[in-house]
Amino acid sequence: MASDTPETPEQLYAAREPVFPRRVKGMFRSLKWWIMGIALGIYYLTPWIRWDRGPNLPDQAVLVDLAGRRFFFFWIEIWPHEFYFVAGLLIMAGLGLFLFTSALGRVWCGYACPQTVWTDLFVLVERWVEGDRNARLRLWKQKWNGEKVRKRLTKWVLWLLIAVATGGAWVFYFTDAPMLLMQLLTFQAPMVAYGTILVLTATTFGFGGFAREQICIYACPWPRIQAAMMDEDTITIGYREWRGEPRGKGKNREGLGDCIDCNACFNVCPMGIDIRDGQQLACITCGLCIDACDDMMDKVGKPRGLIAYLALKDEPEERAAGRPVTHITKHIFRPRTMLYFVLWAAFGVALVVGLFVRPDLTITLRPERNPVYVTMADGAIRNTYELGIRNTHGNSRPYYITVGEAETGFDVEVQGGDGTMIEVPADTEEKVRVYVTAPAGSDAARDDRTPLRIWVADGESGDRASRDTVFNGTGQ
Repeated sequence: MASDTPETPEQLYAAREPVFPRRVKGMFRSLKWWIMGIALGIYYLTPWIRWDRGPNLPDQAVLVDLAGRRFFFFWIEIWPHEFYFVAGLLIMAGLGLFLFTSALGRVWCGYACPQTVWTDLFVLVERWVEGDRNARLRLWKQKWNGEKVRKRLTKWVLWLLIAVATGGAWVFYFTDAPMLLMQLLTFQAPMVAYGTILVLTATTFGFGGFAREQICIYACPWPRIQAAMMDEDTITIGYREWRGEPRGKGKNREGLGDCIDCNACFNVCPMGIDIRDGQQLACITCGLCIDACDDMMDKVGKPRGLIAYLALKDEPEERAAGRPVTHITKHIFRPRTMLYFVLWAAFGVALVVGLFVRPDLTITLRPERNPVYVTMADGAIRNTYELGIRNTHGNSRPYYITVGEAETGFDVEVQGGDGTMIEVPADTEEKVRVYVTAPAGSDAARDDRTPLRIWVADGESGDRASRDTVFNGTGQ
């Protein structure tokens, strides 16, 4: 018989409950501090590293030149036709995420994700202004008064300064950082710079200050994708229920497990979850609950590791029965993770080799088809080609155009050049018309199609490049 009681629809979104993580010390907290400092240092300082780019470009080590459609990374220069390098790096990033997630769970989310890094920084400011967990809870619940207004405004101003610095650092990657900074301070910078800083300031302020764990739970797709990357061999954070239960407080612990139900693991969690409830989508495996639990175990004289990085495959039967557990390295170095590593390394090697073997001189050649050929007044036959020469050097260079050694009798002329020479400005691609003429009565003029190779030589370095094409004759 069908029930008359309507079912409560499943809630797909839960309103945010404020999370006030307590300060904790330990190995994983120290690791997070180091990673946060290094990540923020790289982000904020990289645009200010100087690198000689010649007279036509900013002397900046890392530069995204949108106008010239190029990317510079120290001595590496990526042009639009070399976008496969960027694609390769993106593939490596994806494979790296698969590798780390398969082996160690969501360590990217817990330690290096920008949302985690900036949220950690914002929580640090919040703790510095308002106090630790209990003080922040009291401030949250108390009515608005002078103290609350003062602390909230101080915190929000510091958050805003961090957010502005975040947006400002981003735009410095796209042009000369010192020059743009002066333009920003004197209100002479392009509006797109101010607009970009405004958007990134707002998102950093909102995501790191207010949304926090909601971004990880609802906005980020990775918590759902990572389920397909993890299995029973994956090392993740878990609570050893067989050892901790039944939990309870008090000195008389007869019949109780090691967990004293102090809630230290819950109080330090930046996601506001209790790891003792089992594996959860919101867990970012940051390890802070391990630090808190280990500290408490030390105080009560119990062994560490009640909460730890472990493979779920080994829990709880093996531990409870006292059987030996597979060493952690055997969980990490297994066929699945080794396959990800081999693929990741293969792409890395291919990109490095590609950087070293790519030619310094790159040209393109396209015959013009309308008309296919032109008959000159003296009966000679002329073909026209569009030749593209890419000068990737920091100075203007002369380039000389010739036909292949096997082809004789052809006359070559460059439109807008000095005979067979064309001067190409620094860091540009020049497209010119090249006229190739076969004398009247020659085989090339009479034949329908004659193979032709056009060479381009760098007048300074001597580098050469060629493209094969055909010379169209009358076919008579």
